Amino acid sequence: MADGELARLQRRYRALLDEIRDLGFIATGSLIERYTACTAPGCRCHADPPQRHGPYYQHTRKIAGKTVTTRLTPEQAQRYREQIANRRRLNEIITAMHDISTQARDLPDPAQPHRKHRQHNQQN
Repeated sequence: MADGELARLQRRYRALLDEIRDLGFIATGSLIERYTACTAPGCRCHADPPQRHGPYYQHTRKIAGKTVTTRLTPEQAQRYREQIANRRRLNEIITAMHDISTQARDLPDPAQPHRKHRQHNQQN
């Protein structure tokens, strides 16, 4: 029974490895789309309803403990969006691989006979 379960876990683990191979580039951080208002009186961004300027794309991440923000073109923003999604998927896969590894590690070893733990009375 443990052999069948181990084989199932190994198949699932290999499938996750295949997913990693197909992921593509990854990026950390987050991507935001901003619309802003300027200070020019009479501009459309002050109209009713306001039509703000933008979109402006920003990528924010931590580098050496500091937050770094970079402005991106729409084309760059699309690439970053995909790479950030790939990174999130990679994190999910790693968590699933860890869970599978834990399950495999906790399976009974078929080479070891089942032993009941005995308590020995120590007499002095």
